[in-house]
Formats: sequence, structure tokens, C-alpha cells
Amino acid sequence: MLAGGPEKAALPRDTIFAAIMLICTGVVGICMMVGGLRHREQTFQLDGANAALAALVTLAGVSLVLPSFTTSSVEGTYTDSQLVMAAVASLVLWAVFVLVQTVRHRDYFLPEVNAANEDVHAVPPTTRIAVASLVLLLISLVAVVGLAKQLSPTIEAGIAAVNAPKTVIGIIIAMIVLLPETWAAVRAARADRLQTSMNLALGSALASIGLTIPAVVATAVILDLSLVLGLQIKDMALLILTFMVAAITLGTGRTTVMQGATHLVLFAIFIFLAFVP
Repeated sequence: MLAGGPEKAALPRDTIFAAIMLICTGVVGICMMVGGLRHREQTFQLDGANAALAALVTLAGVSLVLPSFTTSSVEGTYTDSQLVMAAVASLVLWAVFVLVQTVRHRDYFLPEVNAANEDVHAVPPTTRIAVASLVLLLISLVAVVGLAKQLSPTIEAGIAAVNAPKTVIGIIIAMIVLLPETWAAVRAARADRLQTSMNLALGSALASIGLTIPAVVATAVILDLSLVLGLQIKDMALLILTFMVAAITLGTGRTTVMQGATHLVLFAIFIFLAFVP
């Protein structure tokens, strides 16, 4: 996944960046638009959204922005010790978020109305189910990464045929990986369960960094492979703009089609600039 020259070394970065942009602009925008068109206005809890967004901004900054400014290695890269630091930080912050979301402050991620209704939000899982879910999650993650690797040659051939930039490969892989979460989030928004949509969307974005960075870093360090994480200036500006807009649109706890349209416009710009950098 990382071998094969500079383009391969930057593929994990491109995929993670694409996942964040797809979720924070595309998935969130579609959910807001679908929910707004069907229910006019929807609500969600600010406490949960703010916690997820803060963690996401921190992880994205450490993993995708800081490597472009460190001076101990080539621009856009980390030294081995810095890679380990980023991996540990990502894993710890993701684990703490999951603990907060599922145990310590679960009420932050429940609908404000009818939180006890199982049709609105599932009851807390038992320890046995939680452990089984974790094991299945890891198995699924390995399977998805393996399938993505198998699909890479076909995707690369298609990208080369249309003469599109190599970064589009990361977008396509991210789309494939995020398809189940996107479908579930949109269905929840259409059913007037925007809280569930936000939980799925922001949780997926956090997992895209919190789980992927440690796995990629471990592979790079153990096999002594090159890994480029730092974003280019254009992508960095787009990432910062996306987080600024998300902080505003998610800052009231209420959404309409206006917020959805704003995110979808950013999504369209992201896709356009991927093909016309």
C-alpha cells in the first residue's frame, strides 16, 4: 500500500483527507438537505457534536497539517518518532471519544426527545456484545483495507485512462469504504433522526483517522516504508475552510436546507478541485 514511489507513499494521506472531506461536506450536507426538505428543521445535541468536532480537528491537524511544518524530516513527512507520536495520539483520542460516546457521557449523543425510545436510539449494549462488536470491527477493517488494496490497480487504470490526477484514487477508495455509513446516515436523517446521522457521520470521520493512522504508521515503521502525510497548501486551505463552516453550521444544534446547501457546495468544490487542481 505504501511501496511504489511518492504517489503510493501519499495514498494513505489522500484517502484519509478524502474521507474527512466526503463526510464533513458530502455526508453531513446530504443528511441536512434530506432532513430539511422532508422535516423543514431538525435538531441534535451540541455537546456530542462539539466533542466529536474538537477531536476531529485535533486529529486532522496532527496527522495531516503538522507534517508540512515540522523541520526534522523532509516537508510533508514525519520522523519515525514523530510518526509513533501521531499514531498514539490518534488511537488514544479515538478510544477516549468512543468511551465518552458509549459509556461516560452517552446522553450527549442521544436525541433530546424520547431518548429512552428504542426506535429512536438503541439501548446500551452489554459487555459481551461490545467486545464482539470490537472484534468484528477489527476484522471488517482488515477486510475493507484488503479489498481496497485489491481494487487499487483497477482504479489506477481507470484514473490513468481519463488522465485524472492520482489523488482521485484516494477519493474513490474513501467513497467505497464510507458507502455503508453514508446510506445509514441518510436514512436516519430522512426518518427525522438527525442525531443518529451526526453520530454516524462524525464517528466515521474520527475512525478514518483514529484507526487508519496507527495501522499505516505501524506498517511504515516496521517495513521501513516512506509515508507522506502533510497536505498541500490547496488541500490544507480547503480542510480549514470545511472545519470553520462545520463549526458554524453545527454550532446551533438546528439545521435546515441552508446548512445542507452550504456543505454540499463545499463538497462540489472539493470534487471539482480534485480533478482540476
